[in-house]
Amino acid sequence: MSDKYAHRKATARIKFTDNAGAPLSDADVKVKLKNHKFLFGVGAYDFLPPDEILTGVQAPDEQTAIYLKKIENWLDLVNYGTMHFYWGGYEKEEGKTNFEPMMRSAKYYAGKGVKLKGHPLCWHTVCADWLMKYDNATILSKQLDRINREVSAFKGVVDVWDVINEVVIMQVYDRYDNAVTRICKDLGRVKLVKEVFEAAKAANPDATLLINDFNLSESYRILIDGLLNAGVPISAIGIQTHQHQGYIGREKLEDILDRFSFFGLPLHFTENTLISGELMPPEIVDLNDYQPDEWPSTPEGEERQRKEWKEMMEILFAHPLVEAVTGWDFSDGAWLGAPSGLVRKDGTIKPVYTELKKMIKEDWSTEYTVHTDSEGFAEVTGFKGEYEAVSGDNTQKFTLE
Repeated sequence: MSDKYAHRKATARIKFTDNAGAPLSDADVKVKLKNHKFLFGVGAYDFLPPDEILTGVQAPDEQTAIYLKKIENWLDLVNYGTMHFYWGGYEKEEGKTNFEPMMRSAKYYAGKGVKLKGHPLCWHTVCADWLMKYDNATILSKQLDRINREVSAFKGVVDVWDVINEVVIMQVYDRYDNAVTRICKDLGRVKLVKEVFEAAKAANPDATLLINDFNLSESYRILIDGLLNAGVPISAIGIQTHQHQGYIGREKLEDILDRFSFFGLPLHFTENTLISGELMPPEIVDLNDYQPDEWPSTPEGEERQRKEWKEMMEILFAHPLVEAVTGWDFSDGAWLGAPSGLVRKDGTIKPVYTELKKMIKEDWSTEYTVHTDSEGFAEVTGFKGEYEAVSGDNTQKFTLE
């Protein structure tokens, strides 16, 4: 019987040694996957409580305790996190950024073994209002400077970036005037994307650089084709599936995978929401237009959400080009007030959290005992990632690639 996850696994002949560095011969060694190569993430909490509270020196108040529990559960599930660098929030006043609290949070997560992505460097929404006083040439210059500043400053801590977001509609976006749509109209989409990607690449040549969009029509494929032909250094294709109006299902997911696999680039499902309450009405065109006063999670909706996430993850994990999957909201009520989280507003665990943790930490994990030969070698087969090997009081680390 074929293994549909064979591409996620590797086999290697590993040499195990004792604490003195001598071969660990004729010994039982327990090997355990500690961190998947496959990335599963959820939007990160950008601003953490003070160190005194994080370290337990100072007792938190009730709301902070809930917040801390959410962070603890977040870390217990993910190995990948999206941090929010929306220009309008990160730099509300020109020259005054949120660098210090964001770097503090990023270093905290990185210290816990979490790979981080910054989202986004260029977008026409949540753009900095103060840019509007400048002419287009100055706006472009400031946009490129902003990319160089963030990518350079966070290099080594945040090395994955959504370089530009939702380009398909950027040039024709007309809900309100903004600086990025102005320069997109002026330069054209391909020229603007090339400029921002080249700036990010120059700032960190080893970074993983994504284009990201919710518009998964042929327009996005045509745009990507044009960008690649223009030499734009795209590392991976970002795919959004905000499913507030219902699960798109296996057939549509497989169609998306088939169409965007054409380029042979890694696929990152960057923003994914599945609802555990009443679905958004189908006639709503822009999801932002539906924000009811109350949007509760329900027991039936939570079971539906669990089943849908499970099927979607199985489909994506089985595809060889999918490198990363990110749930957009960890907690209910985040974006648009939707019950789209993996935990409830009060931090209690939803069925979907338990399901995903079982899949990632149990079903798709490796833990067993090998026996070394006379030279300390043993063959290890398992899911790709970072491993820990234990024999008595001896602990080693290795990676299966």
